[in-house]
Amino acid sequence: VQLQASGGGLVQVGGSLRLSCAASGRAFWRYAAGWFRQAPGKEREFVAAISGGGGSTYYADSVKGRFTISRDNAKNTVYVQMSSLKPEDTAVYYCAADARQGPLETKWVADTTVYDYWGQGTQVTVSS
Repeated sequence: VQLQASGGGLVQVGGSLRLSCAASGRAFWRYAAGWFRQAPGKEREFVAAISGGGGSTYYADSVKGRFTISRDNAKNTVYVQMSSLKPEDTAVYYCAADARQGPLETKWVADTTVYDYWGQGTQVTVSS
């Protein structure tokens, strides 16, 4: 599976952006997918994840209520709709996928080492 992230840009505080992650390869519906982000000088951190079928989602506390992850398996694409953006949301955002099925589990969903496939990052900058 190859992943291509897009949709980043410059947005003002309180604004919105939608990031997309397009996947190549077959049977993308079998892959759990996640979004992570990395700010300058910081470690990569978990943002949100969604199960292969889309029925299970999980969010970092810092984005809960503001971000929504979704997927369209017919288009092999995962999205994250970001609203009420804050300066601390500024980071390079990465999408990732892992070939595991079933509901998400907290013991692995936020672990970067679990995900086998990564896209290139897309920059999100929130200006105040």
